[in-house]
Amino acid sequence: MTSTENPTVRRVRGVHQWLTLLVGAVFLAVGLWGFALTGLDGLTDPEALTAHDGPTLLWFTVNPLHNVVHMVVGVLGLLLWAASATARIYGWLLFLGYGAVFVYGLFAVGNPDIDLLHLNQADNWLHLGTALVGLLIAVLPRPGPPPVAHGTPGVRP
Repeated sequence: MTSTENPTVRRVRGVHQWLTLLVGAVFLAVGLWGFALTGLDGLTDPEALTAHDGPTLLWFTVNPLHNVVHMVVGVLGLLLWAASATARIYGWLLFLGYGAVFVYGLFAVGNPDIDLLHLNQADNWLHLGTALVGLLIAVLPRPGPPPVAHGTPGVRP
């Protein structure tokens, strides 16, 4: 090992990575909480999967399909947070996906023929906010390089 190698180099995580981890954990928790309310029976019954008479989670309506979406988004966040590039990909996926769901919700709320996720207006605002958080994750600046002490071997000032 040369004097310039450092086996204890710490990877600096960016704010966008920590946000990805946080958002992923929250979505996974919300998906699990939603299943605690709706049960798992709806996963095998196509009518119950997209039911419009399900419970609410705080102010947000849920059904089993909605819970599955939350869990998938949560697991993706937990899988993609560790590397800067994949955290940014997650941010873009949130921005595009939840932006599209927001627009879809503008037409779907109150229309059970097209509203598969059992959305309400509170969901729409949350989806818009989630899209904006995704954009934030995607474009936040990268962390700078760690500070270098003067006189470090192999590093020029």
